[in-house]
Amino acid sequence: MVALSGAHTIGKARCTSFRNRIYNETNINRSFAKARQSKCPRNSGDNNLADLDVTTPNSFDNDYYKNLLSQKGLLHSDQILFNGGSSDSLVKQYSRNPNKFYSDFVTAMIKMGDIDPLTGSK
Repeated sequence: MVALSGAHTIGKARCTSFRNRIYNETNINRSFAKARQSKCPRNSGDNNLADLDVTTPNSFDNDYYKNLLSQKGLLHSDQILFNGGSSDSLVKQYSRNPNKFYSDFVTAMIKMGDIDPLTGSK
């Protein structure tokens, strides 16, 4: 799951998805939060967008993980990957070793593609 979350190195999120994080959470870089608040007011701008990866939003790379180390994860579900828990070591590893991230991402995508979900009445 940590490797798959690296897909957030590309993409954007609506203000409604990250408003609570930038105004109420404490595990966030203050200047990062302030910059996001300027484009996502507390009570309006629900459809305003922000890049998931503040450093290289249009490149598939490992900067997403570097951002997490600096508490610049836009979504709560992103920053929780580096917040004093069991996934911290993997986030650090991916931030230092892009080839490890790429390899694990490919493996995880293939595994996810092989999932045979139950459908209909099953």
